[in-house]
Amino acid sequence: MIQTLLPRDPVARALTVSTMAFAASTGIFYTVSVLYFTRVVGLPATTVGLGLGIAGGAGVLGSYLAGRWSDRRGAHRVQVWGLLAQAVALAAYSFTSDAVSFTAVAVVVSAGRGVQSTARQALLARWFTGPERVDVRARLRVVTNVLIGLGTLAAAVALLVDTAAAYRTAMVATAVLLLGAVVPLVRLPRRVPELAARMLADAPVADTPAAAAADDAAHRAAPGVHPLRDRTYVASVVLNAVVAMQFGVMTVGVPLWVATTDAPTAVVSALLVVNTALVALLQVRASRGTHEVRAAGRAVRRGTLLLAGACVLYAAAGHGSLVAATALLLLAAVAHSLGEVLSEAGGWGMAFELADPRRAGAYQGLSQTGYALAGMVAPVVVTALPIRSGTPGWLALGAIFVAAGVGAASVARRAADVRPVDDVVSAAV
Repeated sequence: MIQTLLPRDPVARALTVSTMAFAASTGIFYTVSVLYFTRVVGLPATTVGLGLGIAGGAGVLGSYLAGRWSDRRGAHRVQVWGLLAQAVALAAYSFTSDAVSFTAVAVVVSAGRGVQSTARQALLARWFTGPERVDVRARLRVVTNVLIGLGTLAAAVALLVDTAAAYRTAMVATAVLLLGAVVPLVRLPRRVPELAARMLADAPVADTPAAAAADDAAHRAAPGVHPLRDRTYVASVVLNAVVAMQFGVMTVGVPLWVATTDAPTAVVSALLVVNTALVALLQVRASRGTHEVRAAGRAVRRGTLLLAGACVLYAAAGHGSLVAATALLLLAAVAHSLGEVLSEAGGWGMAFELADPRRAGAYQGLSQTGYALAGMVAPVVVTALPIRSGTPGWLALGAIFVAAGVGAASVARRAADVRPVDDVVSAAV
């Protein structure tokens, strides 16, 4: 745990400290934002949902464009830009008073989040290699989960006070924390002088417009496949995006489903605690070995089998008594969490190792775009299948997860056969 919170590598340490502030801000925002928009700003719930849906599209676009920007300007710089945009926009929520201003601010927040997420992945892809890369990503995931939980607990103060001033204070705190997330990243190039060169290995920054144009032309002519033309990578992104819909199951589907069972609604909190605890305890261990493409594909497949098992248990909970339903939901949460850590670890390994290292930013941008699209589609799929259709919907969702997992493992296996590990390593060097 000490290595997770205080890594020795200066880049990993800066990312960890930044992630702590970012995750705490996220936890507070998720807890109070909807109540702030509806009770304080006075927006109808439907307007809030529509505005956030539009903003989700901006997040997808930001995720994709940030990959190209990272290759050209440096992932460390792009991540700072994304965080600053979010911080300013979160502060601007204090001045929103109608649907138009709310939606405009939400678009900037979501776009900034997509930009910084892709830039972080690109930074990891360029600075770290092999097992270290996936290991650092896993540790950042642990830090994210823990700090989101702590942010949620801190936001409970605003819920208890339940006044407009308390909600406004909480929203301002989210912006301040994001500004804090910028500090270690801004200082990083001075502490690690070689960072900028590593980030811009294929796209040096020019001092004049003419030189910049020449650099852009050279970069476009540089060898390396565009990720959208890399059918193996596109297939990996699509399949792992389908698997990533499992996040919507936990955040949207489970709370709605619990309300239809005989289990007490308070069990939702217990399920989220189980998920957070297991991810924190097991994510790093589950990620070991997934820097190898075959192992990454197998991890995704095993994870989806566990997710399918969780779907069966969730469905069964709808037919049991209070005690039986509660027990089944807890078992489902355990299976779901185990499936989550495995599928995520495998997905990271595939995203990193199947990418052309010469266009690390563009490839990670496409990968993060897949996750962003999954986040947009998941609530629709979850409500359309399990919530509306009950047991058949849960079984169908489980089958979708397994099909995606089997497909991902097949893609990884074929890629490993075509591109031996030695070739990938030599290309990265």
